[in-house]
Amino acid sequence: MASVIHNEAADFCKFKSDKAIVAGTLGLAVLLLFTAASIRTLSLDVNAGLQLANWEKTNNISLVIEVERTVTPCLSIHSEAIRIPTVSFSETEMNQTALLHFNQLLRKAFPTVFSSNLVHHELVANYSHLFRVRGSLPDLEPYLLLAHIDVVPATESDGWEAPPFSAQEIDGFIYGRGTFDDKGSLMGMLQALEYLLMKGYAPRRGFYIGLGHDEEVHGHQGALNIVRMLEQRGPITTTQNTPALSVSTVPSHSSIPPRETSIGILAAAVKRLEENPMPRLFGMGPEKAMFEHLAHKFKLPMKFIMSNLWLFSPLIGRILERRPDSNAFVRTTTAVTMFNAGVKVNVIPPYAEAFVNLRIHSAQSLQEVLDLVRTTVADERVKMELSDGFDPLPVSSSDEKAFGFQVIKKTLLDMFPGVTVAPGICIGNTDSRHFRNLTNDIYRFSALWFKPGDPQRFHGINERISKKNYEDIVQFFFSLIQNFDIQRLPDSHSSAHEL
Repeated sequence: MASVIHNEAADFCKFKSDKAIVAGTLGLAVLLLFTAASIRTLSLDVNAGLQLANWEKTNNISLVIEVERTVTPCLSIHSEAIRIPTVSFSETEMNQTALLHFNQLLRKAFPTVFSSNLVHHELVANYSHLFRVRGSLPDLEPYLLLAHIDVVPATESDGWEAPPFSAQEIDGFIYGRGTFDDKGSLMGMLQALEYLLMKGYAPRRGFYIGLGHDEEVHGHQGALNIVRMLEQRGPITTTQNTPALSVSTVPSHSSIPPRETSIGILAAAVKRLEENPMPRLFGMGPEKAMFEHLAHKFKLPMKFIMSNLWLFSPLIGRILERRPDSNAFVRTTTAVTMFNAGVKVNVIPPYAEAFVNLRIHSAQSLQEVLDLVRTTVADERVKMELSDGFDPLPVSSSDEKAFGFQVIKKTLLDMFPGVTVAPGICIGNTDSRHFRNLTNDIYRFSALWFKPGDPQRFHGINERISKKNYEDIVQFFFSLIQNFDIQRLPDSHSSAHEL
């Protein structure tokens, strides 16, 4: 009996020893993780590089903003552009009279651009425009600045504080459809070029300006034809997917309804899609670089968390998915945008269809998403047909060797030394996707100041831009065009690293 007690005591001591070893190992692992995360938090500054670099060209022409000679005429031209209702209702219905009027405005507003021997202008598909600005060093690869003329419909009865095509000024803001999307950028880049040419500027690096007239309805006439013209001239350095779900049944009278109708079957399928979102993918796309770029702007503990997404991505993803405006950083989003069924109140429709708009996360493919939709719907009676779709576009480069990104960054840091320039995700589809065969680097950027609530103004009510913001847009393009004249990027002093 004594030996049995002795063996039990030995086993108990061994068990305590094993627990101590496991606890010690876990403690050491936690300590190592904390040490590695702390080192990364203290050393990560992905914005250090270009702020310390000596750029090849520093004698840029300055734009002196004078109220009477510069600001007032500039704002007046911009407001005139907003008053022209260049609305795209569909691919086959546009305000052609307004588009012609806008063409006349451009020629009147920017006479130097249209008359300079450095600029070649072509009208594309009747209403779009392509400008080629000749550079003095033809061996330098050109770039493209892209904007669009058309806007989405807007009516004052929707709740606008000012008529949507009035360009009315309220408290320093110009209200009107297109102030954000996209006439601010369009007029700003042409205004900058006008000022540069007036000052005798001749670029070393040639470039293009493309203005599409049907971006809001896919850009199949404007941007696509601009692409075809550019493909004949050499390379340029520069996701909406819609499956249709449908159900077909035997028609019947509402007095003798079947157990399940086409509308009920399809509504149940749509409900399953809404209740089962796509998988969480935060940290697997460009949003990782964005958060790391922004980390140094935060205080502890957020700085610690954002500097170490390799450890905290699941936590941040769960937080971001709670809000519709940040959920798109986390996963492929699913939005049912159209539901069609029925022609008479007392007839059960034999056919029902719904269109689902998917904005695919860069870590997924179109086929993967479609397979997930089929698995979630899980009903053979619901047919799926892809009406429009493509894989996510390549993620544009944003490291210290990315020429386009770094020139944009340099321009912004010169104008606003206190800001942080970070790569991000453009969740709105644009006609820039048509240029993907010409380049891997497409930067969807507008020099717009956003305040809380401003993103909802896109395609919503009370779209507006401050007068100061429009001046900044003109200044941005005025400097950007000149900064693109460098032949190569300077050596970087960035301390960015990977764990």
